[in-house]
Amino acid sequence: MERSENSGRLIVITGGGSGIGKATGLLLAARGDTIAILDKNGERANEVAQEALERGGCGAIALACDVSDERQVTESFARIHERFGAPYGIFANAGIDMGGLIHEMPIERWKFIVDTNLTGVFLTCKHGLQQMLDAHIAGSIVCTSSPAGYVAQAAGRAGAYSATKGAISSLVRCMAVDYAPFGIRVNAVVPGATETGLCWNNVPADEVEKMRAQLSREIPLGRLAQPEDQSPLVAWLLSDEAGYVTGAHFVCDGGILAKSSISV
Repeated sequence: MERSENSGRLIVITGGGSGIGKATGLLLAARGDTIAILDKNGERANEVAQEALERGGCGAIALACDVSDERQVTESFARIHERFGAPYGIFANAGIDMGGLIHEMPIERWKFIVDTNLTGVFLTCKHGLQQMLDAHIAGSIVCTSSPAGYVAQAAGRAGAYSATKGAISSLVRCMAVDYAPFGIRVNAVVPGATETGLCWNNVPADEVEKMRAQLSREIPLGRLAQPEDQSPLVAWLLSDEAGYVTGAHFVCDGGILAKSSISV
């Protein structure tokens, strides 16, 4: 793969040990960027960082980091800065999906979902923006939202997850306005059902194949996405080609949101 004209930039990716985060990191590395992979699973982060170097990345660092913990986020950005300097781009992607009806949900589960999905994006952007502003870098931030931030999931029991994704979308719009004077763009990707561990988090193992077949029938394009279907969109938003794009949401869901839930 040819290196892009933007190669050599430092991009920080949370949730980079698997799924869309991993696919994005490897794509950017192949285009010549330096990649910082943050993930709760340090071993997976290390594996991705090593593969990123093998694919031609200018540099790579892997850090075990729980994005809901500000101390860990602060320390991770400090270590990244010490080695590579301030980031050009951030992909705030780490998240979890835990189901449950609101009236039955323990407050601990609610807080865990909110702290990981929403507070994690806040902390990632907070510390990334501080470094970008200090270094006078006019870069790009991409956050991961979801169709669940727009509509309720048909299967239900996704109130907490959906609330965090809707909030992320609102945060993206506000940050886009706040940081536009500094030349920093902030956008969101909206991935539909994608073949990642997160997709099946609330599905019993013996029902995954049945659910995959059902989703494939209902998605207009007839299949679930692969992480590699999502990563080029993130890479584009992080590139100069998207230099006039901010505060926007880019849906990559195979047509889910375009389709009425009524079958007739």
